[in-house]
Amino acid sequence: MKLGDLTELAARNLREAVLRNSLTTLGISVGVASLVALLSLGVGLQQLVDRSVARAGLFDTISVRSRQSAPFGQPGGGRREARDTAEQVPPKPLDDAARREIAALPNVLEVNPEIRFTAEARREPISQLVMVAGMAASSQSSGTLDGLNGHFFSGPEAGEAILQGDLAKRLVDAGQAPASLLGQEITLRFAQRQALPPPSEQAPADAPNQAVGPDEEAMGFSIVPSEKKFLVVGVTPASDSGGGPVGFNNAGMYLPLAIAEKLQVVQQSDLRDMSRSNRAEGTRYAALNIRASSPTAVAEIESHVTHMGFAAFSLIDVTRNLRTFFAIFDLFLGIFGSLALAVASLGIINTLVMAILERRREIGVLKALGAADRDIRQLFFAEAGVMGLAGGVFGVLLGWAIGRAIQFATLLYLKRQGVTPPNIWSVPWWLVGGAIVFAVIVSLASGIYPATRAARLDPVEALRYE
Repeated sequence: MKLGDLTELAARNLREAVLRNSLTTLGISVGVASLVALLSLGVGLQQLVDRSVARAGLFDTISVRSRQSAPFGQPGGGRREARDTAEQVPPKPLDDAARREIAALPNVLEVNPEIRFTAEARREPISQLVMVAGMAASSQSSGTLDGLNGHFFSGPEAGEAILQGDLAKRLVDAGQAPASLLGQEITLRFAQRQALPPPSEQAPADAPNQAVGPDEEAMGFSIVPSEKKFLVVGVTPASDSGGGPVGFNNAGMYLPLAIAEKLQVVQQSDLRDMSRSNRAEGTRYAALNIRASSPTAVAEIESHVTHMGFAAFSLIDVTRNLRTFFAIFDLFLGIFGSLALAVASLGIINTLVMAILERRREIGVLKALGAADRDIRQLFFAEAGVMGLAGGVFGVLLGWAIGRAIQFATLLYLKRQGVTPPNIWSVPWWLVGGAIVFAVIVSLASGIYPATRAARLDPVEALRYE
Protein backbone atom coordinates (compact mmCIF):
# COMPACT_ATOMS: atom_id res chain seq x y z
CA MET A 1 0.00 0.00 0.00
CA LYS A 2 1.35 3.41 -0.98
CA LEU A 3 2.17 5.96 1.70
CA GLY A 4 -0.43 8.40 0.36
CA ASP A 5 -3.20 5.80 0.43
CA LEU A 6 -2.16 4.72 3.93
CA THR A 7 -2.26 8.31 5.19
CA GLU A 8 -5.63 8.99 3.58
CA LEU A 9 -7.21 5.87 5.08
CA ALA A 10 -5.79 6.56 8.55
CA ALA A 11 -7.04 10.17 8.48
CA ARG A 12 -10.53 9.08 7.32
CA ASN A 13 -10.78 6.45 10.05
CA LEU A 14 -9.75 8.95 12.72
CA ARG A 15 -12.38 11.45 11.50
CA GLU A 16 -15.18 8.88 11.60
CA ALA A 17 -14.86 8.48 15.40
CA VAL A 18 -13.83 12.02 16.34
CA LEU A 19 -15.13 12.02 19.91
CA ARG A 20 -13.63 8.67 20.89
CA ASN A 21 -10.28 9.40 19.25
CA SER A 22 -10.23 12.91 20.75
CA LEU A 23 -10.78 11.53 24.26
CA THR A 24 -8.02 8.97 23.71
CA THR A 25 -5.68 11.72 22.49
CA LEU A 26 -6.64 13.84 25.51
CA GLY A 27 -5.64 10.96 27.79
CA ILE A 28 -2.22 10.87 26.14
CA SER A 29 -1.96 14.65 26.52
CA VAL A 30 -2.67 14.48 30.24
CA GLY A 31 0.02 11.82 30.66
CA VAL A 32 2.59 13.85 28.72
CA ALA A 33 1.61 17.03 30.58
CA SER A 34 2.19 15.41 33.97
CA LEU A 35 5.54 14.09 32.76
CA VAL A 36 6.66 17.48 31.43
CA ALA A 37 5.41 19.42 34.47
CA LEU A 38 7.21 17.17 36.98
CA LEU A 39 10.48 16.92 35.04
CA SER A 40 10.53 20.67 34.34
CA LEU A 41 10.34 21.22 38.11
CA GLY A 42 13.29 18.88 38.70
CA VAL A 43 15.33 20.50 35.92
CA GLY A 44 14.50 23.97 37.21
CA LEU A 45 15.64 23.14 40.75
CA GLN A 46 18.92 21.70 39.46
CA GLN A 47 19.56 24.77 37.30
CA LEU A 48 18.79 27.01 40.28
CA VAL A 49 21.51 25.30 42.34
CA ASP A 50 23.98 25.38 39.45
CA ARG A 51 23.33 29.08 38.78
CA SER A 52 23.72 30.03 42.44
CA VAL A 53 27.04 28.24 42.80
CA ALA A 54 28.39 29.31 39.40
CA ARG A 55 27.39 32.95 39.95
CA ALA A 56 29.29 32.98 43.23
CA GLY A 57 32.39 31.78 41.38
CA LEU A 58 32.63 28.63 43.46
CA PHE A 59 32.85 26.07 40.66
CA ASP A 60 36.36 27.31 39.84
CA THR A 61 37.50 27.80 43.45
CA ILE A 62 39.61 25.36 45.48
CA SER A 63 40.20 25.64 49.21
CA VAL A 64 43.63 24.44 50.39
CA ARG A 65 44.49 23.71 54.01
CA SER A 66 47.29 22.09 55.89
CA ARG A 67 46.74 18.37 56.31
CA GLN A 68 46.60 18.70 60.10
CA SER A 69 43.74 21.21 59.90
CA ALA A 70 41.67 19.39 57.24
CA PRO A 71 38.00 19.13 58.30
CA PHE A 72 36.92 15.93 60.03
CA GLY A 73 40.44 14.54 59.81
CA GLN A 74 40.22 13.97 56.06
CA PRO A 75 43.81 14.40 54.91
CA GLY A 76 43.09 14.62 51.22
CA GLY A 77 39.89 16.62 51.10
CA GLY A 78 36.57 15.37 49.80
CA ARG A 79 37.53 12.70 47.24
CA ARG A 80 38.53 9.20 48.29
CA GLU A 81 41.36 8.90 45.76
CA ALA A 82 42.77 12.20 47.00
CA ARG A 83 42.73 10.97 50.59
CA ASP A 84 44.47 7.75 49.59
CA THR A 85 47.17 9.75 47.82
CA ALA A 86 47.57 12.16 50.73
CA GLU A 87 48.27 9.35 53.17
CA GLN A 88 51.45 8.57 51.20
CA VAL A 89 52.70 12.19 51.13
CA PRO A 90 54.19 13.84 54.25
CA PRO A 91 52.33 16.99 55.38
CA LYS A 92 53.87 20.40 54.77
CA PRO A 93 53.27 23.81 56.36
CA LEU A 94 50.99 26.14 54.40
CA ASP A 95 53.41 29.08 54.20
CA ASP A 96 54.74 31.59 51.68
CA ALA A 97 56.83 28.92 49.93
CA ALA A 98 53.74 26.74 49.51
CA ARG A 99 51.76 29.71 48.19
CA ARG A 100 54.38 30.40 45.54
CA GLU A 101 54.56 26.73 44.59
CA ILE A 102 50.78 26.49 44.18
CA ALA A 103 50.63 29.76 42.22
CA ALA A 104 53.11 28.29 39.71
CA LEU A 105 50.79 25.37 38.84
CA PRO A 106 49.21 25.38 35.38
CA ASN A 107 45.68 26.82 35.04
CA VAL A 108 45.96 28.69 38.36
CA LEU A 109 44.90 32.32 37.99
CA GLU A 110 45.47 33.48 41.56
CA VAL A 111 46.11 32.18 45.07
CA ASN A 112 44.72 34.27 47.91
CA PRO A 113 44.89 33.66 51.67
CA GLU A 114 41.65 33.14 53.53
CA ILE A 115 41.53 35.90 56.15
CA ARG A 116 38.66 35.59 58.63
CA PHE A 117 38.53 36.93 62.15
CA THR A 118 36.14 38.15 64.80
CA ALA A 119 36.23 41.84 65.68
CA GLU A 120 34.12 44.60 67.17
CA ALA A 121 32.57 47.08 64.73
CA ARG A 122 31.78 50.37 66.46
CA ARG A 123 29.77 53.37 65.34
CA GLU A 124 29.21 55.49 68.42
CA PRO A 125 27.37 54.69 70.53
CA ILE A 126 26.57 51.30 68.94
CA SER A 127 28.98 48.38 68.75
CA GLN A 128 28.53 44.87 67.36
CA LEU A 129 30.67 41.74 67.21
CA VAL A 130 31.18 40.78 63.59
CA MET A 131 32.96 38.21 61.43
CA VAL A 132 35.35 40.06 59.10
CA ALA A 133 36.71 38.60 55.87
CA GLY A 134 39.26 39.76 53.35
CA MET A 135 37.88 40.04 49.81
CA ALA A 136 39.99 39.80 46.66
CA ALA A 137 39.33 42.05 43.69
CA SER A 138 38.21 39.03 41.63
CA SER A 139 35.21 38.60 43.98
CA GLN A 140 33.67 41.79 42.61
CA SER A 141 31.76 39.90 39.92
CA SER A 142 30.62 37.05 42.18
CA GLY A 143 27.17 36.59 43.61
CA THR A 144 28.47 37.67 47.02
CA LEU A 145 27.73 41.30 46.23
CA ASP A 146 24.42 40.93 44.38
CA GLY A 147 22.20 43.97 45.01
CA LEU A 148 25.08 46.00 46.46
CA ASN A 149 24.27 49.57 47.46
CA GLY A 150 27.30 51.73 46.84
CA HIS A 151 30.41 50.48 45.05
CA PHE A 152 33.32 48.05 45.33
CA PHE A 153 36.65 49.00 46.91
CA SER A 154 38.40 51.85 45.06
CA GLY A 155 41.75 50.09 45.35
CA PRO A 156 43.44 46.97 46.70
CA GLU A 157 44.81 48.88 49.73
CA ALA A 158 41.99 51.35 50.29
CA GLY A 159 40.83 51.80 53.88
CA GLU A 160 37.28 50.91 52.91
CA ALA A 161 34.70 48.35 54.01
CA ILE A 162 31.58 46.69 52.66
CA LEU A 163 28.94 45.77 55.23
CA GLN A 164 26.40 42.97 55.09
CA GLY A 165 22.86 44.30 55.39
CA ASP A 166 22.09 42.62 58.72
CA LEU A 167 25.13 44.21 60.36
CA ALA A 168 24.32 47.61 58.86
CA LYS A 169 20.78 47.42 60.31
CA ARG A 170 22.23 46.90 63.80
CA LEU A 171 24.65 49.80 63.50
CA VAL A 172 22.17 52.47 62.39
CA ASP A 173 19.76 54.38 64.57
CA ALA A 174 16.12 53.33 64.73
CA GLY A 175 14.21 54.35 61.64
CA GLN A 176 17.31 54.73 59.45
CA ALA A 177 17.98 52.63 56.36
CA PRO A 178 21.12 50.45 56.28
CA ALA A 179 22.29 52.34 53.18
CA SER A 180 22.56 55.51 55.31
CA LEU A 181 25.94 54.18 56.51
CA LEU A 182 27.45 54.82 53.07
CA GLY A 183 30.20 57.40 53.34
CA GLN A 184 30.49 57.04 57.13
CA GLU A 185 33.40 55.66 59.14
CA ILE A 186 33.31 52.43 61.14
CA THR A 187 35.90 51.72 63.83
CA LEU A 188 37.08 48.13 63.86
CA ARG A 189 38.65 46.81 67.09
CA PHE A 190 40.54 43.52 66.84
CA ALA A 191 43.28 41.41 68.41
CA GLN A 192 46.62 41.91 66.64
CA ARG A 193 49.71 39.70 66.60
CA GLN A 194 53.07 41.18 67.47
CA ALA A 195 56.10 38.95 66.96
CA LEU A 196 58.35 38.38 69.96
CA PRO A 197 62.09 38.91 69.53
CA PRO A 198 64.52 35.94 69.61
CA PRO A 199 65.49 34.66 73.09
CA SER A 200 68.91 36.36 72.92
CA GLU A 201 67.25 39.76 72.62
CA GLN A 202 64.86 39.00 75.48
CA ALA A 203 67.66 38.10 77.95
CA PRO A 204 68.54 40.72 80.61
CA ALA A 205 71.75 42.63 80.25
CA ASP A 206 73.51 40.98 83.23
CA ALA A 207 72.65 37.45 82.07
CA PRO A 208 75.54 35.27 80.86
CA ASN A 209 76.02 35.11 77.14
CA GLN A 210 74.21 32.19 75.55
CA ALA A 211 74.97 30.64 72.23
CA VAL A 212 72.39 31.50 69.62
CA GLY A 213 72.04 29.19 66.67
CA PRO A 214 72.02 30.56 63.15
CA ASP A 215 68.43 29.45 62.68
CA GLU A 216 67.13 31.02 65.88
CA GLU A 217 63.71 32.57 65.41
CA ALA A 218 61.23 34.49 67.45
CA MET A 219 59.62 32.19 69.97
CA GLY A 220 56.06 33.33 69.23
CA PHE A 221 53.92 36.42 69.36
CA SER A 222 52.08 38.60 71.81
CA ILE A 223 48.44 39.63 71.42
CA VAL A 224 47.63 43.32 71.70
CA PRO A 225 44.35 45.19 71.16
CA SER A 226 44.28 47.39 68.09
CA GLU A 227 41.76 49.41 66.14
CA LYS A 228 41.47 50.98 62.71
CA LYS A 229 38.85 53.12 60.97
CA PHE A 230 37.30 52.17 57.64
CA LEU A 231 35.07 54.11 55.28
CA VAL A 232 31.83 52.30 54.37
CA VAL A 233 31.53 52.23 50.58
CA GLY A 234 29.00 49.44 50.12
CA VAL A 235 26.08 47.72 51.87
CA THR A 236 24.70 44.38 50.65
CA PRO A 237 20.99 43.47 51.02
CA ALA A 238 19.90 42.02 54.36
CA SER A 239 19.29 38.28 54.47
CA ASP A 240 15.58 38.67 55.24
CA SER A 241 15.09 40.23 51.81
CA GLY A 242 16.54 37.29 49.98
CA GLY A 243 19.95 38.86 49.48
CA GLY A 244 23.07 38.59 51.51
CA PRO A 245 26.41 37.04 50.84
CA VAL A 246 26.99 33.56 49.53
CA GLY A 247 30.24 31.67 49.10
CA PHE A 248 33.31 30.56 50.97
CA ASN A 249 33.76 33.90 52.76
CA ASN A 250 30.38 34.46 54.38
CA ALA A 251 30.92 37.39 56.72
CA GLY A 252 29.29 40.51 58.10
CA MET A 253 32.04 42.86 56.96
CA TYR A 254 34.46 42.74 54.02
CA LEU A 255 37.83 44.45 53.72
CA PRO A 256 40.27 44.58 50.81
CA LEU A 257 42.36 41.43 51.03
CA ALA A 258 45.69 43.29 51.07
CA ILE A 259 44.51 45.42 54.00
CA ALA A 260 43.20 42.37 55.88
CA GLU A 261 46.62 40.71 55.53
CA LYS A 262 48.46 43.77 56.85
CA LEU A 263 46.31 43.94 59.98
CA GLN A 264 48.11 40.83 61.35
CA VAL A 265 45.01 39.75 63.22
CA VAL A 266 44.96 36.71 65.49
CA GLN A 267 43.17 33.80 63.80
CA GLN A 268 41.98 30.48 65.15
CA SER A 269 44.85 28.55 63.61
CA ASP A 270 47.65 30.65 65.13
CA LEU A 271 47.85 28.92 68.52
CA ARG A 272 47.56 25.50 66.91
CA ASP A 273 50.40 26.28 64.50
CA MET A 274 52.59 27.50 67.36
CA SER A 275 52.53 24.04 68.95
CA ARG A 276 53.79 22.26 65.84
CA SER A 277 57.41 21.46 65.28
CA ASN A 278 57.48 21.79 61.48
CA ARG A 279 58.88 25.15 60.53
CA ALA A 280 57.31 27.56 58.10
CA GLU A 281 58.87 29.97 55.67
CA GLY A 282 57.48 33.42 56.32
CA THR A 283 53.76 33.78 56.99
CA ARG A 284 51.78 30.66 57.81
CA TYR A 285 48.24 30.59 56.41
CA ALA A 286 45.14 28.97 57.84
CA ALA A 287 43.85 28.36 54.28
CA LEU A 288 44.48 29.43 50.70
CA ASN A 289 41.80 29.89 48.05
CA ILE A 290 42.82 29.01 44.49
CA ARG A 291 40.96 30.39 41.51
CA ALA A 292 41.28 28.10 38.48
CA SER A 293 41.07 29.20 34.86
CA SER A 294 37.93 27.06 34.38
CA PRO A 295 35.89 24.46 36.30
CA THR A 296 37.35 21.73 34.06
CA ALA A 297 40.83 22.44 35.46
CA VAL A 298 39.77 22.05 39.11
CA ALA A 299 40.27 18.27 39.34
CA GLU A 300 43.82 18.49 37.93
CA ILE A 301 44.79 21.30 40.30
CA GLU A 302 43.32 19.39 43.27
CA SER A 303 45.45 16.39 42.33
CA HIS A 304 48.65 18.50 42.15
CA VAL A 305 47.92 20.16 45.50
CA THR A 306 47.24 16.82 47.17
CA HIS A 307 50.53 15.41 45.90
CA MET A 308 52.28 18.44 47.46
CA GLY A 309 51.10 17.31 50.91
CA PHE A 310 48.07 19.59 51.41
CA ALA A 311 44.34 19.01 51.73
CA ALA A 312 42.28 20.32 48.80
CA PHE A 313 38.54 20.75 48.58
CA SER A 314 36.19 22.22 45.97
CA LEU A 315 32.44 22.43 45.55
CA ILE A 316 32.73 20.29 42.42
CA ASP A 317 33.31 17.39 44.83
CA VAL A 318 29.96 18.19 46.44
CA THR A 319 28.13 18.79 43.18
CA ARG A 320 29.09 15.33 41.93
CA ASN A 321 26.95 13.87 44.69
CA LEU A 322 24.36 16.60 44.15
CA ARG A 323 24.04 15.74 40.47
CA THR A 324 23.58 12.09 41.39
CA PHE A 325 20.79 13.13 43.76
CA PHE A 326 19.07 15.20 41.06
CA ALA A 327 19.42 12.35 38.56
CA ILE A 328 17.64 10.00 40.98
CA PHE A 329 15.10 12.73 41.79
CA ASP A 330 14.36 13.27 38.08
CA LEU A 331 14.06 9.51 37.61
CA PHE A 332 11.38 9.23 40.28
CA LEU A 333 9.56 12.27 38.89
CA GLY A 334 9.67 10.68 35.44
CA ILE A 335 8.32 7.39 36.78
CA PHE A 336 5.38 9.08 38.51
CA GLY A 337 4.73 11.23 35.45
CA SER A 338 4.76 8.17 33.21
CA LEU A 339 2.02 6.45 35.21
CA ALA A 340 -0.61 8.71 33.64
CA LEU A 341 0.86 7.96 30.22
CA ALA A 342 0.68 4.22 30.95
CA VAL A 343 -3.01 4.60 31.77
CA ALA A 344 -3.48 6.52 28.53
CA SER A 345 -1.91 3.63 26.61
CA LEU A 346 -4.77 1.41 27.80
CA GLY A 347 -7.14 3.90 26.21
CA ILE A 348 -5.28 3.58 22.90
CA ILE A 349 -5.58 -0.21 23.02
CA ASN A 350 -9.30 0.06 23.81
CA THR A 351 -9.90 2.54 20.99
CA LEU A 352 -8.10 0.47 18.36
CA VAL A 353 -9.73 -2.81 19.47
CA MET A 354 -13.14 -1.16 19.15
CA ALA A 355 -12.10 0.07 15.71
CA ILE A 356 -11.32 -3.52 14.68
CA LEU A 357 -14.80 -4.67 15.67
CA GLU A 358 -16.43 -1.77 13.83
CA ARG A 359 -14.30 -2.11 10.70
CA ARG A 360 -14.08 -5.86 10.20
CA ARG A 361 -15.93 -5.66 6.90
CA GLU A 362 -13.64 -2.85 5.74
CA ILE A 363 -10.58 -4.93 6.65
CA GLY A 364 -12.04 -7.88 4.71
CA VAL A 365 -12.55 -5.69 1.63
CA LEU A 366 -8.98 -4.40 1.84
CA LYS A 367 -7.61 -7.92 2.05
CA ALA A 368 -9.85 -9.06 -0.82
CA LEU A 369 -8.43 -6.23 -2.93
CA GLY A 370 -4.89 -7.46 -2.27
CA ALA A 371 -3.85 -5.71 0.95
CA ALA A 372 -1.24 -7.76 2.82
CA ASP A 373 -1.12 -8.34 6.55
CA ARG A 374 1.71 -5.84 6.73
CA ASP A 375 -0.47 -3.13 5.15
CA ILE A 376 -3.22 -3.69 7.75
CA ARG A 377 -0.67 -3.49 10.56
CA GLN A 378 0.78 -0.29 9.13
CA LEU A 379 -2.69 1.24 8.93
CA PHE A 380 -3.38 0.69 12.62
CA PHE A 381 0.14 1.73 13.55
CA ALA A 382 -0.38 4.96 11.60
CA GLU A 383 -3.58 5.70 13.50
CA ALA A 384 -1.89 5.00 16.85
CA GLY A 385 1.11 7.12 15.86
CA VAL A 386 -1.06 10.08 14.86
CA MET A 387 -2.89 9.97 18.19
CA GLY A 388 0.45 9.73 20.02
CA LEU A 389 1.95 12.64 18.07
CA ALA A 390 -1.08 14.88 18.57
CA GLY A 391 -1.31 13.91 22.23
CA GLY A 392 2.41 14.55 22.72
CA VAL A 393 2.33 18.03 21.17
CA PHE A 394 -0.79 19.07 23.06
CA GLY A 395 0.57 17.49 26.25
CA VAL A 396 3.80 19.51 26.04
CA LEU A 397 1.77 22.71 25.70
CA LEU A 398 -0.44 21.68 28.62
CA GLY A 399 2.60 20.74 30.74
CA TRP A 400 4.20 24.10 29.89
CA ALA A 401 1.05 25.88 31.05
CA ILE A 402 0.93 23.85 34.29
CA GLY A 403 4.60 24.63 34.95
CA ARG A 404 4.01 28.34 34.38
CA ALA A 405 1.09 28.23 36.80
CA ILE A 406 3.26 26.53 39.45
CA GLN A 407 6.02 29.08 38.89
CA PHE A 408 3.57 32.00 39.16
CA ALA A 409 2.05 30.63 42.37
CA THR A 410 5.52 30.09 43.86
CA LEU A 411 6.67 33.62 42.96
CA LEU A 412 3.50 35.09 44.43
CA TYR A 413 3.90 33.15 47.68
CA LEU A 414 7.61 34.01 48.07
CA LYS A 415 6.97 37.71 47.39
CA ARG A 416 4.38 37.77 50.14
CA GLN A 417 6.99 36.22 52.46
CA GLY A 418 9.44 38.99 51.57
CA VAL A 419 11.85 36.64 49.77
CA THR A 420 13.34 37.31 46.35
CA PRO A 421 11.64 34.66 44.18
CA PRO A 422 13.96 32.39 42.16
CA ASN A 423 13.11 30.63 38.91
CA ILE A 424 12.36 27.02 39.85
CA TRP A 425 10.87 25.94 36.51
CA SER A 426 12.54 25.19 33.19
CA VAL A 427 11.47 23.32 30.04
CA PRO A 428 14.59 22.61 27.94
CA TRP A 429 14.29 21.60 24.30
CA TRP A 430 15.47 18.06 25.02
CA LEU A 431 12.50 17.62 27.36
CA VAL A 432 10.05 18.88 24.73
CA GLY A 433 11.41 16.59 22.02
CA GLY A 434 11.82 13.65 24.40
CA ALA A 435 8.23 13.92 25.66
CA ILE A 436 6.79 13.94 22.14
CA VAL A 437 8.94 11.02 21.00
CA PHE A 438 8.08 9.10 24.18
CA ALA A 439 4.36 9.66 23.56
CA VAL A 440 4.65 8.36 19.99
CA ILE A 441 6.64 5.30 21.12
CA VAL A 442 4.08 4.48 23.84
CA SER A 443 1.25 4.87 21.33
CA LEU A 444 2.95 2.60 18.78
CA ALA A 445 3.65 0.04 21.49
CA SER A 446 0.00 0.18 22.52
CA GLY A 447 -1.03 -0.42 18.92
CA ILE A 448 0.96 -3.66 18.53
CA TYR A 449 -1.80 -5.95 19.81
CA PRO A 450 -4.71 -4.31 17.93
CA ALA A 451 -2.67 -4.12 14.70
CA THR A 452 -1.62 -7.77 14.96
CA ARG A 453 -5.19 -8.84 15.67
CA ALA A 454 -6.51 -6.88 12.70
CA ALA A 455 -3.85 -8.32 10.37
CA ARG A 456 -4.81 -11.88 11.32
CA LEU A 457 -8.49 -11.51 10.41
CA ASP A 458 -9.71 -14.03 7.85
CA PRO A 459 -10.96 -11.99 4.86
CA VAL A 460 -13.84 -14.41 4.20
CA GLU A 461 -15.06 -14.21 7.78
CA ALA A 462 -14.55 -10.45 7.77
CA LEU A 463 -16.67 -10.02 4.61
CA ARG A 464 -19.51 -12.07 6.12
CA TYR A 465 -19.42 -10.04 9.37
CA GLU A 466 -22.48 -7.88 9.96
